[in-house]
Amino acid sequence: MEVRIAENAGFCFGVKRAMNMAWDELENKTSDNVYSLGPLIHNKQAVDKYKEKGLIEMDSLDKIPSDSKLIIRSHGVGKKIYTESESKNMDIVDTTCPFVKKIHDIVKEFSHKGYKIIIVGNSTHPEIIGINGWCDNEAIIINREEEIDNITFNNNDRYCVVSQTTANLESFDKIVSKLKSKIEDLTVNNTICFATKERQLSATDLAKEVDCMVVIGGKHSSNTQKLVNICKNIVPTFSIETKEELEKSKLEKFKVAGVTAGASTPDWIIEEVIEYLKEI
Repeated sequence: MEVRIAENAGFCFGVKRAMNMAWDELENKTSDNVYSLGPLIHNKQAVDKYKEKGLIEMDSLDKIPSDSKLIIRSHGVGKKIYTESESKNMDIVDTTCPFVKKIHDIVKEFSHKGYKIIIVGNSTHPEIIGINGWCDNEAIIINREEEIDNITFNNNDRYCVVSQTTANLESFDKIVSKLKSKIEDLTVNNTICFATKERQLSATDLAKEVDCMVVIGGKHSSNTQKLVNICKNIVPTFSIETKEELEKSKLEKFKVAGVTAGASTPDWIIEEVIEYLKEI
């Protein structure tokens, strides 16, 4: 089988930065207990390596002892987490992606100016929960264009739109277009990160040139699932976390396979999948 790899695939700048900062902390730790609030990134295989190194993952700040070292993950958190962790005298290692941090700053600024905040993205995703935490958790969260019909906007109010960094660019544009038809005073910030745009565009281009696509990444990874949806609209697509999920019998009929991967997928997992495909 011929295997072609998307020009932009795998670890993005923000994830690579977060993983390096967390690993350095574990290598040089001065405390026996280093905690993260939720998984560092949405890739189980990568996160497991950090747990083996000593990272303790907790789902609530209340469960983490005072005076501990706390790693804030790449998705970022709301203002309340910083306030509460400081009150517990925690030593914070902030690995929040700089592109996410920029959204926090925009939301904080416009919220203080009296704007109503609109976030385009998945309301249950940790990045969105964190962003909403910088406007007192009062944002209007929209994931799909049709949801706008169920929202009442007040034309006496000013609105500011931001987006989850991993949102689908086409979907974002459609949502913004519809919002403009309903809101008189709307400030739009396209905060989809450059790496996400490039990854989606290169996956689209590659999908048009191959017989099937293999998308590697966590099942809970937003940007990975966006890639899956983009590719499967063009060509048969297989969504996997590791090579063990691939079935030879389902792939043998294809001559050329394309490979892309989400922003939280390590190189070693991508390489294993490529080698497996080449042997078919």
